Amino acid sequence: MKITAYKERKETLGNVYLTNLMKSELKAEHEWLSEVNSQSLQSALRNLDTAYTNFFRNTKAVGFPRFKSRKDRQSFLCPQHCRVDFEKATLTIPKAKDIPAVLHRRFKGTVKTVTVSLTPSGRYFASVLVDTDMQEPPTSAPHPEASLGIDLGIKSLAVCSDGRRFGNPKNLQKGLERLAMLQRRLSRKQRGSANRNKARIKVARLQEYIANQRKDNLHKITHALTHDSQVRTICMEDLNVKGMTRNHHLAQAVEDASLGMFLTQLAYKCRWYGVNLIKIDRFAPSSKKCGNCGYIYKGLKLSERSWTCPECGTRHDRDLNAARNIKEFGLKALPTERGKVKPVDCPLVDERPRVLKSNGRKKQEKREGIGIFEADKSLV
Repeated sequence: MKITAYKERKETLGNVYLTNLMKSELKAEHEWLSEVNSQSLQSALRNLDTAYTNFFRNTKAVGFPRFKSRKDRQSFLCPQHCRVDFEKATLTIPKAKDIPAVLHRRFKGTVKTVTVSLTPSGRYFASVLVDTDMQEPPTSAPHPEASLGIDLGIKSLAVCSDGRRFGNPKNLQKGLERLAMLQRRLSRKQRGSANRNKARIKVARLQEYIANQRKDNLHKITHALTHDSQVRTICMEDLNVKGMTRNHHLAQAVEDASLGMFLTQLAYKCRWYGVNLIKIDRFAPSSKKCGNCGYIYKGLKLSERSWTCPECGTRHDRDLNAARNIKEFGLKALPTERGKVKPVDCPLVDERPRVLKSNGRKKQEKREGIGIFEADKSLV
């Protein structure tokens, strides 16, 4: 209805209009809508309205709303009248009482909403949003002795400035052979058949198993880092994970390592446990700077896992040296900007200007006889 109204009349149907239309016409036409909680239907309409609003607000960054496939993850929201019984191990939502559930953990607080989701592998989960009186603990002032620098990578998932290393289990790479075999079997099944659905579920369960392995490993690492009593400040790089996946030679390895998920988990756990999180600029030469004399080795290649400083002759492990430099750069950050993504007072990789210019602009300046550095000097 929203698509037709916009195409024919350039009219946008609002959320209130669609809600009244659902009550007056759609429920009479489709009897199964009456079996669903009305508030869940209204939340679905709000999600639809939000998706269209976000699309028209920025059509380039946000895609056009798409219909969900029944084979993908499904979910619905119950905003009221939900209850969790820990004694009976049951969950109650509107029009479905005392559903047997495996409860993850006990909680104290007021249940606000319950989101029920169905994974492609056929498993149901309920996410309970609880309002509690817990408050985030205050953070202490950063101190060099209680600080830690972390360098993320693919070979070793995390290398700490104190020498600790957390390996990358490469869960996807270990399961690729079996995943390819199950996907071949799925491709040979007849579309719409029961055997194809069984093969699809096997593929989905293996993918879910790999994802759970990855999340479990990341939770263990971030828990160990945030529960170290000797570490009250963690310094990290502001990685451009989306840009890293554009390298087709490293995209699969980067996504398997889930560096973005690592940063997300570390950020909210630092807030939970009162740990400072300082992010340094992604262009800081953490790997190319000698931690002993400060020399910048501009010719360092990605394949070089260790290098010797030509100035002082110190032999550096690439990842460990980067972690120590990240700690040094992070401690130079201003107190008012801690925890934010910002450039830190440190030299750039090749002393290039921070304003990146397109090739067309560079050619135009060259034709006019003005180089990049000369143009920068003229602005000073």
